[in-house]
Amino acid sequence: MGQESNRHTGVSRRTFVRAASASAVAGTTAVAGCLGRGRGPDTVVMTGATDFEEILHTEEGEPSVQQALWDAGLDEDITVELQTVVSDSVQRMEEAQATLQAGRAPPDIHMMDTGWTIPFILRDQTANLTEELPDDTVDRIEDEYLEEALEAVRDPETDDLHAVPLFVDFGTMLYRQDLIEDVGYDTDDWDSEPPSWAEFADAVAEARDEHGLDFGYTTQAAAYEGLACCSFNEVISTWGGGYFGGVDNLFTAGDRPVTVDEEPVLDAIRMMRAFVHGDEDEHALDGYPQISPTSIVQWTEEESLGPFAGGDAVAHRNWPFSIAETGDEEVFGEDLGVMTQPYAVTEDDAEHEGLGGTSAALGGWNLTLSPYTDRPEQALEVLEAFTHDEVMLTIFELQGFIPPNVDLLDEADPDEIGPIARYVDQLQLAGENAVPRPVTDVWPEQSALIFQEVNAAYRGVKSPEEAMTDLADRLERSETEVAQQHGD
Repeated sequence: MGQESNRHTGVSRRTFVRAASASAVAGTTAVAGCLGRGRGPDTVVMTGATDFEEILHTEEGEPSVQQALWDAGLDEDITVELQTVVSDSVQRMEEAQATLQAGRAPPDIHMMDTGWTIPFILRDQTANLTEELPDDTVDRIEDEYLEEALEAVRDPETDDLHAVPLFVDFGTMLYRQDLIEDVGYDTDDWDSEPPSWAEFADAVAEARDEHGLDFGYTTQAAAYEGLACCSFNEVISTWGGGYFGGVDNLFTAGDRPVTVDEEPVLDAIRMMRAFVHGDEDEHALDGYPQISPTSIVQWTEEESLGPFAGGDAVAHRNWPFSIAETGDEEVFGEDLGVMTQPYAVTEDDAEHEGLGGTSAALGGWNLTLSPYTDRPEQALEVLEAFTHDEVMLTIFELQGFIPPNVDLLDEADPDEIGPIARYVDQLQLAGENAVPRPVTDVWPEQSALIFQEVNAAYRGVKSPEEAMTDLADRLERSETEVAQQHGD
């Protein structure tokens, strides 16, 4: 995910690309289900959703990912075709799993969510790219790419790369700068030094009341992957808490502490209870106003964005695609403020290493080489071309997908990327404070346990203590099972 949303940043060329791709796709991109029948010997098939299909092939003479790949040195006899898949991340995982378990190819290259790449690595369903790619390409990836993105594509047992990060995504906090400053708050430093949750909540509540809006703060709290991997992961990190202690325990299951029942996590839930239910809730954290509607417990990215984009909310947590949708001059323009998440405790005061302070959940997608491809040389050339700066910048400028080398954000053409150009510094700060989910082979199962219990706590079905005690018990059983399997 930027799963998470399955949506991404719209940019100035988006309208053109959609129009151009309608005719181009018909002429140059094969239809899913027909790929492999009669394709040329130098045709490489990769999976992807329609938002990537829009930019892969465009009208002749117009910018496209395919042309950028050729410009980066890809043999011009090699073309990339997209096998379009559903946008839902879980369904895409299931489709990839069925294909790879059956040993089928094409596709030659699978686009995989950063949240579930490692399970495929551990099942030997990905090729070892440290061994297959040129050494200088591997070195460039290791030296220039965001370390947190690389952790999600390495074999936990050997540290070898098994995927190339294609783009990353970061959780961001959007807010109506004009409304908050109108009630006396100075937001000049928020983009580089986000406020505390207490200051943020007070500012949002006052702005909502002063301007008569329906909502203060909207976010995603439905019982789904996005809650466990991202929105809740961010909140507990800013309180200094984690699922399994500090960041050193993210990528190896079976021998790590379970810490969801500790005070930092409980306080994070109590704060959210205050945001949703107000001080009448006996489990709400003192000193925090009610600023969120009860409906957030049913909202994912799209539902939660609607009130904010419509002018009915002061602040909103989402992925960078929402910046383009609300930062246009026809919506909020420069009145839109963007920052990473507020915080409750500093890094120095955090319970666990690497937590505390501001944070931004890490999302994104990776490219893996199928071990069953009958075109390994051509597919590897394609993967190598995707690692070049000009390709990453083309993808960013055409569709707003953030390059895994976040330093490239400074080189993007502001005229091409639209409203997001105003917030490059904030996105780079998000990269510096990225919080990965604990991606292991059992994360899909553990994620479901987490979002069910957290959602129950947010709704008030369980107290924070009851929900996290139950969750801790279930996670500890999961960890014990993993340890026993590794012992076997």
